[in-house]
Amino acid sequence: MPNSSAPQLVVDGIHTAYGLSQVLFGVSFTVEAGQIISLIGRNGVGKTTTMRSIIGLTPPRRGKISFEGQDVTGWPAYKISNLGIGFVPEERRIFPDLTVWENLDIARRPARAGAEHWDEDRVFELFPDLRDIQQRAGGVLSGGQQQMLTIARCLMGNPRLVLLDEPSEGLAPRVVEDLRAQVKLLKETGISIVLAEQNLRFVLYLSDYCHIMEKGEIKYSGTPADLRANPGILEQYLTL
Repeated sequence: MPNSSAPQLVVDGIHTAYGLSQVLFGVSFTVEAGQIISLIGRNGVGKTTTMRSIIGLTPPRRGKISFEGQDVTGWPAYKISNLGIGFVPEERRIFPDLTVWENLDIARRPARAGAEHWDEDRVFELFPDLRDIQQRAGGVLSGGQQQMLTIARCLMGNPRLVLLDEPSEGLAPRVVEDLRAQVKLLKETGISIVLAEQNLRFVLYLSDYCHIMEKGEIKYSGTPADLRANPGILEQYLTL
């Protein structure tokens, strides 16, 4: 059983590389159950690699990752997913020839002990637009609809923690506002979220705690209020 007094996710000093190119240098942070923790930074600073390290797609070469007290360092991605971590990649990776409903159905998993139970009716409550287009092929959806479908498909696996990689990337401002409200509703169900984002307004509205990344390291950590009070930090690490 998970220890309710311990952090749900512990990322401890991970170093990750692609071949000879090292990307992460000692990244550490924790996530408490029900929190939204954000990784912020420009393109190429290591946010996606951190996500891939957690889910097992690019295992760290040094350091440790623990989920609910279980050391998952080096585990294959399917095993980490089965433990209760869901991943929403920036590329979305929906099945373009399958309908919305089929994309959801293919990801359906039994509910885990201690996890919220998600089925198509519940994801349609969170994303009502998907209900009206559930027989439409994934490949003809707009970018916003595809993003909703990608998150909904992840939820069909009944995760307790979700990794959201750049969910607002490439979306129109109105769609980003809708998505922000839906992620807030998702948090209210008790699911923990690690959010990788460049959209500062999106991050500050949703997050409990933020980590600013630069060149594969965490350079600054604080609450949204801390970041608002330190505009020099934002200018140093988040402007071009």
